[in-house]
Amino acid sequence: MSAPATRFDALSEWSDRHFKWLLVAPAVLLILALSVYPLLFSVWVLFVNYDFTVPGHGFVGLRNFTRVLADPVARWSLWVTILLSTINVTIEFLLGLALALAMVKSFRGRGLIMSLLIIPLFISPVIVGQAWALLLQRPFGPTNYVLSQILGFEVTIGWLTQAPWNFIALVLADVWQWTPFMFVILLAGLTAIPPNLYEAAELDGVDGWRAFWWITLPQLGPMIMLAITFRILDAVRLFDTIFVMTGGGPGTNTYSSSFYLYTLGFTQFHLSEATAGAWMFLVITAILITFLVRRLLKAEPT
Repeated sequence: MSAPATRFDALSEWSDRHFKWLLVAPAVLLILALSVYPLLFSVWVLFVNYDFTVPGHGFVGLRNFTRVLADPVARWSLWVTILLSTINVTIEFLLGLALALAMVKSFRGRGLIMSLLIIPLFISPVIVGQAWALLLQRPFGPTNYVLSQILGFEVTIGWLTQAPWNFIALVLADVWQWTPFMFVILLAGLTAIPPNLYEAAELDGVDGWRAFWWITLPQLGPMIMLAITFRILDAVRLFDTIFVMTGGGPGTNTYSSSFYLYTLGFTQFHLSEATAGAWMFLVITAILITFLVRRLLKAEPT
């Protein structure tokens, strides 16, 4: 019995010494299985012919990259991504800032209004896209009917099938859902500004507009950069509402980069080209986010 007891004591002593590593080992193994291995596998797929329509996985070098670069749909989808991201984030920032300025002071019913404003944040983008599609769908959606009653003539806009109305429909859905995100972050920044700054400005005869430019915006600068950085990081991955509302159509008119890569890889089954496009899109996004994060780290209230 002494030998087994000795081995058990040695094992117990070893486990006590490495207890913290044993605790994190399952998480590390899970990360390796779900993140690192797929990442390394995708690097291999970049340089081979991994296409369900063509047998074999022969080495093709950089051909997958050149095919994506030569694809006009890929270039168009990148421009659509830039356009929609810029418009969405700009409108959401302006509306979020306006709401934050309106809600920064306490008044009766403020809590109820704030609760209603942030509800869209908790709704799935798929549900948001479906709801807006039902509202805008011709001829059953109520939007054209309401506009006809207001304008006095029949409105027959194809919100989901005609340009530029399909882009406007996507912007409406995205702005409705994500403006509360901007509102919450900017409101937190506004409430953190010391009130004595405004009191001193009022004593010096500074009016509200100049106080906004000289006090509010500089003090709110870091929070503005934080909100914009997070929203851009999410906006460039726009997929859900496009998939539900327009399906990328008509044709490829509303293809975002994410929708293009999804179609290329999981509809046309050109997985190597889709992987190459995803890596290129990752590099572009990483450069943009690195620039924004550096600006964020340098942003200091004056």
